[in-house]
Amino acid sequence: MKKIFIYYSLTGNGDIVGDYLKKKNFDIRKVETSEELSKNKILKILQGGFLAGINHKSKLKDFDDDIDKYKEVIIGSPIWNGRLSCPINTVLDKLDLKNKKVTFILYSGSGKAPKTDTKIKELYKEINIIHIKEPKKNNLDKYLKNI
Repeated sequence: MKKIFIYYSLTGNGDIVGDYLKKKNFDIRKVETSEELSKNKILKILQGGFLAGINHKSKLKDFDDDIDKYKEVIIGSPIWNGRLSCPINTVLDKLDLKNKKVTFILYSGSGKAPKTDTKIKELYKEINIIHIKEPKKNNLDKYLKNI
């Protein structure tokens, strides 16, 4: 069964997850935006959190939305202000996830995102959600050994 991990990473946490899943024979598709957040760390956090809070959709660079050959799709997103990142909002608008086994991997400092879980479960009925607290600092086997 062909599997793909589609993710966004602002600080490198998603890249850590992507490297892990690549070793498990997942195809990897990193999402890149054509608009940048502030270079200042505090302003970047505030800007990203605000935009996520209003469900902003980022403009993407050369995003390939063809997932027909995949049976399993994993979406990876940092949590911004308790919500999915803006680039992943755009990805979800572009992808047809019907008839796919879908899992969300959400990475954040707290490892929890109840608002995001609720929103995802409203959009997708049979879904698996995995929360990873600080992937750069934690052993991913603890979270992803069954994938």
